[in-house]
Parts: sequence; structure tokens; C-alpha cells
Amino acid sequence: MNNVIQLFRPTIGEEEIQAVAEVLRSGWLGLGPKTEEFEKAFAAMIGARHVVGVISCTAALDLAVKLLDLRPGDEIVVPTCTFISSAHAVVYNRCRPVFVDIEPDTLNISIEDLKRKISSRTKAIIVVHYSGRPVDLDGVKAVAGTIPIIEDCAHAAGAVYRGRPVGTFGRYGCFSFHAVKNLTMGEGGAVSINDDDDYRRARQLRWLGIDKGTWERTPDNKEYWWEYSVNEIGLKCHLNDILAAIGVVQLKKLPALNARRKQIAEIYRKEFGPLGWLELPPADDDVYRSSWHIFCAKLSTGDRNDLSQYLKQKGIMTGVHYKPIHLYRCYGHQEPLPVAEAVFKRIISLPNHASLSHDDVGRIVDAVKGFSPSR
Repeated sequence: MNNVIQLFRPTIGEEEIQAVAEVLRSGWLGLGPKTEEFEKAFAAMIGARHVVGVISCTAALDLAVKLLDLRPGDEIVVPTCTFISSAHAVVYNRCRPVFVDIEPDTLNISIEDLKRKISSRTKAIIVVHYSGRPVDLDGVKAVAGTIPIIEDCAHAAGAVYRGRPVGTFGRYGCFSFHAVKNLTMGEGGAVSINDDDDYRRARQLRWLGIDKGTWERTPDNKEYWWEYSVNEIGLKCHLNDILAAIGVVQLKKLPALNARRKQIAEIYRKEFGPLGWLELPPADDDVYRSSWHIFCAKLSTGDRNDLSQYLKQKGIMTGVHYKPIHLYRCYGHQEPLPVAEAVFKRIISLPNHASLSHDDVGRIVDAVKGFSPSR
């Protein structure tokens, strides 16, 4: 079938193409003025004091953990239902991830299990706004006390908790601008920071520990313009102006793109609500406003894999987000997390992106409603 409906698809227009062309013609392709423009605009949108652009959300998470100056073996709590980057960033910094179970309805971190997992060795808590729905941040803060919170906002650009954008409640907020995200650059990420000293250090760490980037040194054109200091060892993981140019345009479109995702989610909720075999994600309310990056449903009867294959035969792609991280071999033997392990077998992600047409949504609705669970 030629007309395949993809699970994810970026919404790119002529404005993004022109923005990239302008950067290419400028001759300045790396870390420069367009990156700075995006950082300031994104910080203004979410209400952060500072934003540092990096090459991925993985890099943003790694940077956030580095800024905490933890010791090898220190523990960082991580929800198990997330992409592996959330835990890998802990290990990159020689710390130990402690996996926490999830809430069965939202798939966000379980506050009750978080209480059980915190100890004197806990030096940070990573929370993931799964699918774009904000975590119960008040609940997490009440448990955390003085323990720093890192918000993994990879799904949540534009999501709002109690009237305020996510990414500003914790010590740091980490965002993804990967090809399939609500705000896409093809690749890219950012970390939001409110402390001035952390901000200055993060800018150095993303550029090998060098205290001044090339763009910062170029305008001066003074003697020793080439001179810089290297105060500590960092990675080369900065954003660049080609990607940032796309981001500047996408940022202006984000409210409309997220509104379309929500509109599709509401259609699904209306059409699939009467189905006795399909559980739907919670709706938005006055406290939680999702970015609806993922529409994750759960089969209460039948086989998730059967539904996935059935939809694929009709030209509709689906996904599963995610296999619990604690089950992966690289993390060795971990204690069971029963909610996540049970939910994993039932979840399926349906297409939900702004490039879906009215006819596409109708095809998906008709196909799902035509499925008959085997048991």
C-alpha cells in the first residue's frame, strides 16, 4: 500500500527550508548567532532564565547530571517507562540508576514507589513527562525535599503544569528536537537552567570545556582573538545554526502543531471511548495540559501485537513506548517493577502528529473500530 500512515512524521514547510538556505548562504553553519537566537526564544517561551542548545536530549541529560558534580556510585532515581537515554545519562557519569515503577493510567513516575526508592544515597531524581503529559510535580517535590530534580521533557515541548510550562520546575529541564518530536530540528536538544553559574559552565561543557566559542571570539577581532581557556573536560555536543534555524521557525508553529495533536487525541477519545477493550490516556484538565507527543492506548482484552499487525496490513503504523528500561540486559538484574511490566504487554502508540489529514484520522478510527480482539 502506497498511502501508508506513519506513526510519526515531521511537519516541515517552506519557511524552514528558506531559513536553512539563509544560514547556508551566510557562511556560518556551526555554533553561532542563530543558535543564540533560538536559545533566547525558547527560554522566553518556557519562562526559563537560560537555555543552552545541544545536539540531543541525551546530551542535555548528560550535561544536567554533570552539573550536579556527583561522585561515582551516587544514586539517581529514574522511572523505568522511558527511552534508554534517561538512564544512560546517569551511567555516563558513573552514577547508579535506581528504577522506579509507574502510574498505570499516565505511565508517569509512581509517587508511592518513589517514596520507597529514595535513600540517603539518592542525589537526584529524573522525572519524565511521558507522552507529553506532565508529571505530578507537586507530588514529586513533596517527596524530593532538597534533592535536585531533572525534568526529562523530551516529549513535552509546550506541555503545561498548573498554568506553567514544564522544564522550569526542577533544577534543569531537558528537551528533544529530534525528527519526530513536536518541535523538530531533525536533531537537537536543549537544557533549561536558572542558575547563572550553571549556565556559564554548561556553555563551556557543551564545547569541550572551552570558555569561549568561536562566534564569541570572532566579533572582537582584537589581538589574541584566538586565545581561550579550557577549564575542565567536556564533550563536543553543541547545537549548530543549521538546526537552530529550523527550530526558530518551528517554535513559532509549536502552539498550532500541538493544538492539532490535541484535536486528533480528542477525536480518538470520542470514537474509541465506547470500545470496551481499549483503555485511553487521561484527558487534559486544569492541572495537566499535555503536548500529546504520543497517544498511548492500552488493550484490556486481546493481544497488542495482533492489533499492531492488523493495522499494519491496513497501512497504519504503530509503536510501543516503551519496554521498561530495567529489563534490558545492560542494566543487569533489577528488582521487578510489576506495574510497568504488566502495562508494557498492553500498550500501543497510535499515529498522532500534525501532518495527519482528516482522511488519515478517519482511516485510523475506522480501522481500530473494525478490530475484534481474540480474547
